[in-house]
Amino acid sequence: MDVPAELLSMLSGEQGPTRQKASRLVVDLAVTAGAKQFVRAEHAHVSGVSVITGGHGLRRFLSDLSGDPGGKVTIPTTLNSAGCDHEKMDEMGIDHPNFLEQQFEIIHSYSELGIEATLSCTPYDRGIESEDGIGSWAESNAVCFSNSYTSLITNRESGLSALATALTGWAPLWGLHMVENRVPNILVNVECEMDDPTDWSILGDWIGKKIMPEWELPWGPMPRITGLPPASFEMRKALTASAANYGCPMLWADGLTNDAPETPSYQGVLTFTQDELDRRYQELAPRGTVDLVVIGCPQASVGEARSTAAAVRARMELGEAIPDQRLWVFMSSHNYDLIAADGTLDILEEAGALVLRDTCPEVTPYNRSRYNHLLTNSLKAEHYLTSGLNRMPTSVANIQECVSHAFDSELVSGDRPVLDPGKAKPMVTSKSHKTGDIAARGVGIPSQSSWKVSGRALVTDVPITYLGYVNRDTGVIEEPGHPLDGAPIEETILIYPKGSGSTVAPFVLMGLIYTGKGPKAIVNRDVCPLTLPAASLLDVPYAHGFDIDPTIEINTGDHVEMSLIDGQVSLRALSRASEG
Repeated sequence: MDVPAELLSMLSGEQGPTRQKASRLVVDLAVTAGAKQFVRAEHAHVSGVSVITGGHGLRRFLSDLSGDPGGKVTIPTTLNSAGCDHEKMDEMGIDHPNFLEQQFEIIHSYSELGIEATLSCTPYDRGIESEDGIGSWAESNAVCFSNSYTSLITNRESGLSALATALTGWAPLWGLHMVENRVPNILVNVECEMDDPTDWSILGDWIGKKIMPEWELPWGPMPRITGLPPASFEMRKALTASAANYGCPMLWADGLTNDAPETPSYQGVLTFTQDELDRRYQELAPRGTVDLVVIGCPQASVGEARSTAAAVRARMELGEAIPDQRLWVFMSSHNYDLIAADGTLDILEEAGALVLRDTCPEVTPYNRSRYNHLLTNSLKAEHYLTSGLNRMPTSVANIQECVSHAFDSELVSGDRPVLDPGKAKPMVTSKSHKTGDIAARGVGIPSQSSWKVSGRALVTDVPITYLGYVNRDTGVIEEPGHPLDGAPIEETILIYPKGSGSTVAPFVLMGLIYTGKGPKAIVNRDVCPLTLPAASLLDVPYAHGFDIDPTIEINTGDHVEMSLIDGQVSLRALSRASEG
């Protein structure tokens, strides 16, 4: 591997401990990915800002970086959404101990590294000056939007890998940086009207729910979509944001993006019909009193704010007002200033809406004495709000219906819905019980020279989503329908294909490792930039690239022994667990 002299200087510690840590992670990622060289990045976007997403793992890690005068980013770097609008804490009613203090601590630590505190999850929406070259972005919706609609190419980075590139200026040349990897692997035919941005949000989420575990998707699901009509910015944004819920780093939509490259075959062919769309609206419709309506996940564009204001104004002309600030609109500071200038903000606030800056619905800690059932226009919001991040019943409707519910708290009467894990549809797994001892060989990562570890295996062939679906205090997997739902990862040899969901995953894993609730070792089947950074920085034994599929060939409960010598990992599964 050709390591640039500048990166070698950082590896040796000549540029301080912070860049040394960052360069080790960049090299670990490069070797794991099979990259042969490195590439200069033009821009980085770092996630992991809110107190409830990064948690104590993020705060402790950032404190470890403090005090290094040379620990500054080397390329333009922006920062993701925070957990509150600090000027409207009273209106938000946040009931979380020391929340504002901890939030300031996190933002200040990032600013000390030279990162621009834009506090936006939509850097593509008037957030950066150039939309071409190589980026290192750690916000799933932004990754998918950028790769799909612009010339800025970025892998789906974790918050830590994006930070490492920001500090060094270098990224491994791999994955979506390579044109041969930017090829669709799913074909989706749309056979219905798609008139509203929420239709597009439902489509992206629907595609993700149809993914089968046996499909080979090394870079994540990357659909080519046919049959879509001309689309607004808001429609395109809604589609990529919800598709990213399931690890989609880019997509092609005929007539809306560059033409999809030719491919001899697809892993799957899906058809999205009017019946499918109508069914999802029925499933997602509110069935009880709505406590709060939230718009802007990802943060609202100017167009979304104006659409919301138009729906609001129609009710205002009838002499109505929104009671108890039951409508929250989340925006970047940049777009907030734009709607303040054109009068849209005045309309929303005069009607009784609360317009918030620098935060978004999924990273806000809601006051559960006030809010226990949300309504939104976004499947990205629904995906994370119903997860362990907030565990809130969340319904979905288009902006016009959302506004109607904001004005009328009794539009749907009855008890508020309750999340029922028993109704979750089991996720598809291809695992079956294996017998007989097994031996396999894999590889480690360069920053780890040698280790030996043994313990009980915890195994799944379904990706693990750390943010929201692994309890950050107990380490228990809490994802209804997941094969490992209810299983603690503490002190296990944790074996799974890769991480999925939010790019903040490494901070959750780091927090569990700091508190002793994490795994003894981690085995991934696929290259996983959401998992490797935590293992690399905190020296948790990590292995991948085995000559078998460990997620299929090893059972939960097997006694596993692993060792790393000269970069090679040997694994043995002995005392195989009995079936069931």
